[in-house]
Amino acid sequence: MILRKISTALLVTTSLLWASISAAQDLELKTLSEQNLIDILVGSCIQSTRNCDPSNSIKSVQQALAEGKVFRLVSPESIPDESMVVAVQGLGGGGAWEYVIERTTEQNLPVITDEKRRVVELLSRHMGKEFSALVRSEAAGATATALLLAAEMGIPTLDACITGRAVPEVQQSIPWINGIASVPTAIITPWGDEIVINSAIDEYRVEDIGRAIAVGSGGAATISMAPMSGAQLEKGVIPGNLTEAMLFGQTVREAREAGKDPIAELLTVTGGYKLFQGVVSRSDERGDRGFNWVEAEFEGVDEYEGQSYRVYVKNENIVGWLNGKVDAVSPDYIYNLDPETGESTIGVGIGGYVVGNEVVILGVPAPKQWRSDKGVELMGPRHFGFDFDYVPIETLQGSREAMGTN
Repeated sequence: MILRKISTALLVTTSLLWASISAAQDLELKTLSEQNLIDILVGSCIQSTRNCDPSNSIKSVQQALAEGKVFRLVSPESIPDESMVVAVQGLGGGGAWEYVIERTTEQNLPVITDEKRRVVELLSRHMGKEFSALVRSEAAGATATALLLAAEMGIPTLDACITGRAVPEVQQSIPWINGIASVPTAIITPWGDEIVINSAIDEYRVEDIGRAIAVGSGGAATISMAPMSGAQLEKGVIPGNLTEAMLFGQTVREAREAGKDPIAELLTVTGGYKLFQGVVSRSDERGDRGFNWVEAEFEGVDEYEGQSYRVYVKNENIVGWLNGKVDAVSPDYIYNLDPETGESTIGVGIGGYVVGNEVVILGVPAPKQWRSDKGVELMGPRHFGFDFDYVPIETLQGSREAMGTN
């Protein structure tokens, strides 16, 4: 009961803090409509570089709106230098310890439902600082997490992201590219165990420790990470990334309403490339060491008839091969989309594909942060064990065009 009162007081204090900051700084807050939110969630799934179903997130946001929650967006430039923001996300644990699942089930341990709010409060108490906004940690489900939790806490969501896409590992983030550590970090398990990583040798160790906790906790945990001041945001986020998600969702929605090809319209706004269109012929998935590993193959249709495509997945699409030749490589983005709707395909598990489904593969150049030397070190092919270097997608597609390949 005492903890609950503290939590309630913290939420009220944080909300009042933001209200006073907003009034003092005359900040511009964009209030998001239901359609804005739906477009963001659909667009975020497109951004995610893996399969993604936004339907549950949309239902949760609609319920929150019906309860009177208000969703506000604020630009990074509007955050005062001394104010703090933080990211929250789920931490997956593919290949979870089955005996832990069995034992906790036998114990009938109650599963908490407020882990996202509690993990922010835990980090806030540890640091002795309040957070005045939430920043999205990655695309896909973390988008709804940032939006819903911010609305619950009475603070805005930053129009930015620390990744701009979904990534398989904690250290793969814009803050770490620029030397901003994710620690201190707080982690809460599904049963309410509380862990704080006050310091770590480097971000790889934060990944190791956090992933081990998730694997040892039935396959999931919740983490609050990358606490940053307003002064650090210039180097710590990709600005405008939620606005981009909204644009993607709006683009495919309006294309369908106008009877246009949503893929073609999306290519226009992303500046990307249509890499392939085909039917999934194989999708081998396994969970191991906290991740989902997938090898997927596609048989071409329409202009790609007689050709083949292959995608390597570590939670997200990492490398694509056309007819056995490297065609797109992380950190550039590889989107898998439904040819009819233009939205992300709905797959199996994290990153898996449904055999027999038709998929369009799009490639989009990554922003400059990911193409830096450190970004390529973190997300390039050699990090994932491949014996070749990163080549920008526009270079690969230029070679493909010169060879006359679709």
